[in-house]
Amino acid sequence: MSDTHEPSAPKPANRRSRAVTQGDHRAPNRAMLRAVGFSDDDFQKPIVGIADGHSTITPCNSGLRGLAEAAEGSVRSAGGMPQTFGTITVSDGISMGTEGMKCSLVSREVIADSIETVVRGQSMDGVLIVGGCDKNMPGAMIAMARLDVPAVFVYGGTIKPGHLDGEDLTIVSVFEAVGGHAAGRVPLETFRDVERAACPGAGSCGGMFTANTMSSAFEAMGLSLPGSSTMSAVDAEKRDSAAASGEALLKAIDLDLTARTMMTKEAFENAIRVIMAVGGSTNAVLHLLAAARAAEVDLDLDDFERIRRDTPHFADMKPSGRYVATDLHAVGGIPLVMKMLLEAGLLHGDLPTITGRTVAENLADVPSVPPEGQDVVRPIDRALYRSGHLAILKGNLATEGAVAKTSGLKTTRISGPARVYESEEEAMEAILADAIRPGDVVVIRNEGPKGGPGMREMLAPTSAIVGRGLGDAVGLVTDGRFSGGTYGLVVGHVAPEAAVGGAIGLLEEGDRVTIDAERNLLEVELSDEELEARRAAWTPKEPRYTSGVLSKFAKLAGSAAEGAGTG
Repeated sequence: MSDTHEPSAPKPANRRSRAVTQGDHRAPNRAMLRAVGFSDDDFQKPIVGIADGHSTITPCNSGLRGLAEAAEGSVRSAGGMPQTFGTITVSDGISMGTEGMKCSLVSREVIADSIETVVRGQSMDGVLIVGGCDKNMPGAMIAMARLDVPAVFVYGGTIKPGHLDGEDLTIVSVFEAVGGHAAGRVPLETFRDVERAACPGAGSCGGMFTANTMSSAFEAMGLSLPGSSTMSAVDAEKRDSAAASGEALLKAIDLDLTARTMMTKEAFENAIRVIMAVGGSTNAVLHLLAAARAAEVDLDLDDFERIRRDTPHFADMKPSGRYVATDLHAVGGIPLVMKMLLEAGLLHGDLPTITGRTVAENLADVPSVPPEGQDVVRPIDRALYRSGHLAILKGNLATEGAVAKTSGLKTTRISGPARVYESEEEAMEAILADAIRPGDVVVIRNEGPKGGPGMREMLAPTSAIVGRGLGDAVGLVTDGRFSGGTYGLVVGHVAPEAAVGGAIGLLEEGDRVTIDAERNLLEVELSDEELEARRAAWTPKEPRYTSGVLSKFAKLAGSAAEGAGTG
């Protein structure tokens, strides 16, 4: 990450003091607010924005309105004046594998921009953000960092698992069944049964996929209430937690406990520790980098690798493990994970949180060992892996860096011929046509932040590979992203991306590519001279979009190595 930043924008003015001191020229403002329910006394109260991501587009967000209403009521009871407004979402699961998926990462920026615009434009004293689907969390975190007002995040909650023949199902079960059915390994009726049973109701995808990973990061950083990140969307405690979040925010406003007070380098390190311990999504790397940049915190890929090396992975979570977020919640949730890390000397305990207490104070009454009779969370001395699962790779194919997910793999190294595809669709067609063989390294390029544009997730190809029984035998390299549900020897976020002349754009069919997570290496067996000759002959592709939101994103997005943000 660059050490240079634009000067911080000023925080919104405090309305309580402004209403008193700025005199009669504020009368039109007061008149407008009277029309939405303000009385004379209300002008002396803190104005609290409630950003509601409710939407029936996706089950992740379909239950948010009730949480926003609970928070609104608690803010009012605690002496604040809540003002609600909406923000957007895009369903990653529904758009996956389509052109629409290009809008997913873009939605992170739109969410951040919309929240910042309203809170800054209305000079709000604090903001409570309610979100569910994957990009809601990082969008909220980026907005909090830009605004630096008192802020709290309310996660919509996780979906409960589906069930079929005694097994838990998630949305990834459906993607993998697609590949299994295409390979003749899953009968049509079983495939249909999986699809019907996988998503039983409201809530975000149930494994330690991107939504639950990012909600865990919020909790680890002190930006949401302890225990809130793994609650089920449909359980009563979720609404109670939303109400408690409103009360906590009013106290934070009184204390002037702003977002950046909590968004320190050490807090980001805590989030990374927790994500490594629970086997979280590769997307966390991208999103935390973008949020750190917004908060003017010097976080880079090397920090992830440094923290990974001495952080044990001890929670057995899907997609590489066996359990879902509600299982983790039942045995102690993220507070248990944090307390275990704290006791091991791997967590910063003296940091402030939205409760007004430090991390260590929040965890004071939490057990430091996992409960007996369960294996969702293992003791640290019997961890699944001695070090974290999100490895940062570099080499002549990724001079800025790339991210590999290594949990659950039989091998962390593969060297084989590149099978080069210019888009996700091309690769998917080849996989389903049985054109990919054990030992191949599938390369999907021109799917990066600028080249896609939008850096699509490659869950459909990776799930199809797993469904065809090739998950441990085939590598995949892309300048796009992966879903939190992805499993396999896969490397994403390759930077520089193909669209800006990165080496991934210079590969030719049959070039020998090596992925070696043990040595943190991603390389192609070509000399520097050959790569330079190919680069000299390379010409950029014409932009796929020349107007609208995707065109804007392509022009503004930075490198994946810095979070692919737009500023």
